[in-house]
Amino acid sequence: MALVLGLAGALTACSRPSTLDELRQEGVLHVIARPSPSVYYDGRDGPTGYEYELAKEFADELGVELRVREAEGNGQILSVLEKGYTHIGLAGLASTLPSTQEFKAVPINLSVQSTLIYNRDADSASDVEDIGGRTIHAVANSNHLAPLRALAREHPDIHWELHTDLDTAGILERVESGEFQVAVVDSTELALNQVFFPNVKKGFDLNQPQPIAWLFPSQQDDTLVTAARKFLNKMKADGRLAQLRERFYGHLDRLNYVGARTFVYHVRHRLPNYELAFQAAAEKYHMDWRLLAAIGYQESHWRPNAVSPTGVRGMMMLTRNTAQYVGIDNRLDPDESIDGGARYFQMVHDQIPADIPEPDRSWFALASYNVGFGHLEDARRLAEGAGKDPDRWIDVKEFLPLLAQKKWYSKTRYGYARGHEPVIYVQNIRRYYDVLAWMKDPMSPGEQLAQSPELPELDAAAPSTDVLPDGSERIPTDLSIAPPTL
Repeated sequence: MALVLGLAGALTACSRPSTLDELRQEGVLHVIARPSPSVYYDGRDGPTGYEYELAKEFADELGVELRVREAEGNGQILSVLEKGYTHIGLAGLASTLPSTQEFKAVPINLSVQSTLIYNRDADSASDVEDIGGRTIHAVANSNHLAPLRALAREHPDIHWELHTDLDTAGILERVESGEFQVAVVDSTELALNQVFFPNVKKGFDLNQPQPIAWLFPSQQDDTLVTAARKFLNKMKADGRLAQLRERFYGHLDRLNYVGARTFVYHVRHRLPNYELAFQAAAEKYHMDWRLLAAIGYQESHWRPNAVSPTGVRGMMMLTRNTAQYVGIDNRLDPDESIDGGARYFQMVHDQIPADIPEPDRSWFALASYNVGFGHLEDARRLAEGAGKDPDRWIDVKEFLPLLAQKKWYSKTRYGYARGHEPVIYVQNIRRYYDVLAWMKDPMSPGEQLAQSPELPELDAAAPSTDVLPDGSERIPTDLSIAPPTL
C-alpha cells in the first residue's frame, strides 16, 4: 500500500507543471518593484528604469506580458516574495544581505555600495573619524544595515536611525536641506540623483561593491531562475546588457549644465542652417520661434540626425508614436521634425488652463511636455494644498521634485515621477531662450514671452554631449545636463 501511495505521489509531482510552464500558460510575468530611478518609474515615454527595462526584455524573451505591481518599499517586496505572490522582486537589493538569503537570487550585472553622504555646509564627513556623535540616517529594509553594523563593531560610538517612511529621495532631500547632517544611501541612487541635490556631498563608501540581484520566492522550482540566468548570460554575450547599463549609468560624470560658450558657438554655427525653419513653424503655430529653437537645442543640440538609445530621434527628438500623431513621416528631416515639434508643443500648451498668464503657461507646457500632464496636475494640486498658487511656476516647481518621494506621491493620482527632471528641463530651456532673446530678433507675429526676473546665470561648465567612436554625438533625451538616464 505504501508503495502504491509513493508511486501515486511521484506521478502527481511529475504531472504538476513547472513555474515556467505555469507562467507561459498564463502568459504573464508578475514582478513587484519599488519606484526608484534605478529600479522602476514612470518616465517621459512610459515605464522605465534599469531593472524594469531588463525585466521587460526577459518577458519578451519568454513571449509573455510583463505585469508590474508597485510596492511601497522593500519591506513589502520581501513580504510578497515570502508568500510566493509574485515571480520576481525588483528591489535593488544586494544578494549578500541577510534579508535576501532566504530567497533565490540572480545577479543582474550591477553592483551597489553603501555610501555615506553629508551636507556640504556642515562639518566634513569624508572619514569615519569625522562623524563624531552625529546620527547616520538610512532607509529601512535597504542595503545599509549590515555595513552599518560592521562599522559600529570597529567604532562603537557610531549610531544610526532607520526610516520606514522615507525612500532615498527623501533622505537626499533632508541632507540637502540640512535637516540630516549625515546619511547612507545606495551608490547607484546617489549617482542618478546627485545633480538634483547640489548641497549633498559624498563622504566615503562603507563597503566593497555588492552584486544587485533579482529575487525569486524560495518555494518556486528552479525553472524560472534557470531561464533568467540563461537570459542574462545571453544579454551579456550579445552586448545588450552593456548597452542597457550605458543608457542608464554610462555618463553620470557629465551631469552638468551645457556651457554658455558652447551654446553661443552653436547659435552662430548651427542655428543659421535651421533658423528659417524654426521661424516658419513658429509662425504657423503662433509661438515665439526662439522658444521653439530653445526646445530644439534642449532635445538635440540642433542635430537633425540625433538618435537616442530609446529610439526617439531627429531635431525635436520625437517618438515614433508622437510623429505619427502629428503627421510626420520622416523624423530625420529637419523641416518636418521642427514642424512636428511645434505642433505637438502647441497641443500640450493648449492643455494648460488659458487663465494662467504667460510666461508661466509656457513653463507649465514645457514641464508637461517633459513629465506628462497628469504628473504636472499632481504637483499643482500639492502646491494648492500647501497654500501656494497652483498657477505660478515659481510655486509649482517646488512641488514637482516631491513626486519622487513616497510621502508625497502616495497622495497623488498619477503616483511616482522623477519630478526633478521637468524642473531642470524648463530651467535649461529658459536659459537658452534668454540668450536667444538677447542675440536674436523675434521675427514672429506670435505673442512674445515676457522676460522672467528669476532666470539664472548661464553656467560655463562643459557640454553634456557624448561623442561616439564614429565622431557623432549621443544627445540627451530627458535632460540637457545629462545623457539619457541609464
